[in-house]
Amino acid sequence: MADRVLFRAGPLSLRHLSEADAPLLVRWLSDPRVLEFYEGRDRPHDLAMVREAFFTPPEHPETRCIVHYEGTAIGYLQFYPLPSEERAEYGYSEGEAFFGMDLFIGEAACRDRGLGTRLVSATADYLFAAQGASRVVVDPQTWNARAIRCYEKAGFRRVKLLPKHEWHEGARRDSWLMERAAGAETHKR
Repeated sequence: MADRVLFRAGPLSLRHLSEADAPLLVRWLSDPRVLEFYEGRDRPHDLAMVREAFFTPPEHPETRCIVHYEGTAIGYLQFYPLPSEERAEYGYSEGEAFFGMDLFIGEAACRDRGLGTRLVSATADYLFAAQGASRVVVDPQTWNARAIRCYEKAGFRRVKLLPKHEWHEGARRDSWLMERAAGAETHKR
């Protein structure tokens, strides 16, 4: 499995998603604390939903990964070159290498320990160094204070309010466009 590891950052590592990870995703995406901000509590995933969402080819290229901490799978992360329609929505022109990122920590014992900040920072560093990204963007919902603080500590800054950006739990929700440019300083505690 070592050939599937994208990077290691101390006790954290990121590896490519495999079919064997489907039961983990089902468990994590049935947890209301994960679903509160990722997919919605009205959308607990069963095996068929996980297979459809995570194991069918995406419309745009994306790299789907499992996050490990000290060798144990703790969450999910995906990154992708920002598609043209998202660039336009966000107000970005073509030319620069922009990447988007989405993630969640699935293991409850690993939340609120600073692992998300370390993961987000390490993944952005990887995208800058190995993928040639000039900027990495995320779009947390405006009321997801924990995620916003995590991204800010990892060097992201709020750049634009995205009104009614995401369908979540029966309504369109506002999000923040946040970005980190290559070479940006982080604000880790």
